[in-house]
Amino acid sequence: MEETPKLALFRLGQIVATPGALKALERAGEAPQKFLERHVCGDWGDLDEEDRQENALSLEHSFRLLSAYQTTAGEKLWVITEANRTLTTILLPDEY
Repeated sequence: MEETPKLALFRLGQIVATPGALKALERAGEAPQKFLERHVCGDWGDLDEEDRQENALSLEHSFRLLSAYQTTAGEKLWVITEANRTLTTILLPDEY
């Protein structure tokens, strides 16, 4: 049975990644697309309820969006889309 594709909730704009995030993805053997697809469909990952509510508000009012994920190697990754939706960055929390 095929999974129904989820709809994108916003534009990602240009996609960039920091050197640390690229190394973390390489160590885990994972592609950035996996995390970008979750982010753009509103699967915010490992955020607490307050941050999830902030993202809901941010979707309504075009504020910055944040998702937090963990690679299969156990490293944390953040995905941030800027308020104007022209740029999405994949980074490690300590690179913020």
